[in-house]
Amino acid sequence: MNTSSMSTCDIKIWRTWALAITHEAGAYTEQKFNAEKTGGEPVVPSPNLDTDLVMACDRLADVLIKAYKNPIKMQIDIARYSKLISPKNTGHNEEKEEKLLERCPPGHEGTKLVDKPATIIDVSGTIIIWYLPDTLTETTQKEIRAATDLLGPSLEKSVKADGNWRYNQEWFKQGSENVGSTPGCINLSLAWFQQGHENLSDPEVSASLKGPSSKNILKAIARPAAIALAALRVMHPQQYFAGLRALSHLGDKALSKELPQMPETLQYWASVFNSLSIISNWETPNHQDHLSIPECFDILTTVGNYSNARMSMPSLQLEFRYDSGCMIAFSGRIVRHGFDGGEGDRIAWAWYMRDSVHIYAGVPSCGWAMVEGRILTTV
Repeated sequence: MNTSSMSTCDIKIWRTWALAITHEAGAYTEQKFNAEKTGGEPVVPSPNLDTDLVMACDRLADVLIKAYKNPIKMQIDIARYSKLISPKNTGHNEEKEEKLLERCPPGHEGTKLVDKPATIIDVSGTIIIWYLPDTLTETTQKEIRAATDLLGPSLEKSVKADGNWRYNQEWFKQGSENVGSTPGCINLSLAWFQQGHENLSDPEVSASLKGPSSKNILKAIARPAAIALAALRVMHPQQYFAGLRALSHLGDKALSKELPQMPETLQYWASVFNSLSIISNWETPNHQDHLSIPECFDILTTVGNYSNARMSMPSLQLEFRYDSGCMIAFSGRIVRHGFDGGEGDRIAWAWYMRDSVHIYAGVPSCGWAMVEGRILTTV
C-alpha cells in the first residue's frame, strides 16, 4: 500500500483509496450547499472530480437546499420513541405497532403524502427524514443499473423458496416482460460479522466481494457511493466523520492483523457507509432494520422503469412518492417502513452503518442529527 496519506483532523485516509476522491466530492457538495444557503460565493470543484460527478453533486446540492427550506414539523419525539423499541423488534407486530402509535402520535390525522423535497423534523428539532425526489442524474441511474446487472448471479442465488421473509421468493417479482433486473437481495460489506459473532471475532469481507469480480464490482458502485456519501456529509456531518474514522481505524487493523482481502477491498471501497444492500424487484412489508444504528441515517436510492410506487412509514403516518431517481434518508432501525413496488422494474440500494463495525473500530456514537436555526448540528 502507498504510504502517502491525507489527514482530516485525526482521521487518516490513504491517497490510493477510492474514498479519497469521494471524500472530496462530499466536501464540494457541503460547500455548495452552504454557499447556496447563505448566498456565498460560487464554489469551484476539485480538479480531481470528473464532470459527471460534479454534475451529480450539483443536482444533489440543489435538491438538498429545497428539502432544507421545506421542513415538516411533527409532534413526535424520536429519541424518546426509540427507547420504546426493543433491539430485536421487527416491526411486524401490528398490535404492538398500533399501541406505539397511540403512545407516540405524530400529531396529524390520517396518512399524509409527501411528494416534494422536504425534511421531517420532530418536536425537539431532530431531523427524522431527508426526502429528495428526482436527485440522481441519468448517468448515476445508469451506473446503478449496470452495477446491479453485474451482480445478477448473486442476486439470483439469494432468493429462497421459504425461510426469512427478506429472501423469500413470495416477496420478489420479475421485472417487466422478464427482461428487467434479476430479483434478489444481497449485502456488500468490507467488514461483515457473522450473525451472533459481533465483536467476538474479526470481521470479514462479505461473500459477494470475495470472488474474482470483486474489484470490478467495487469500481462499478463507486460513483453511486460518492453521491450517497456526499448527501450524508450535509445531512449528518457527525455520522459522516464517524464513518470516515471507522474506515480509517479499520484500515490500520486490517494491516496489523493481516485480515484476508480487507486491505485490498479498502482500496476500492468508496463510501463512509460500511454496508450496502442491493435490492431488485422486491416488495417489503412494514418493518424495521435491526442492523442499523438508531441515531444514524440509512440512505436509500431507487431507479428503474416503474410507476405508482410509495414508501410508507406508518409510525409517522406518512407516505412518500418513490419514483426513479429518488433518495431518502432515515433511521431504518427506528422508523418502521415498507415499500409497495408499483408496476415495472425497480432497483433499490440501501447504504447503512453497522454499529458492530464502529465498536470494533473504537468509534463512539455520533448522536442524532438536529436542525437549530439555520445550522445543522447534533446532540
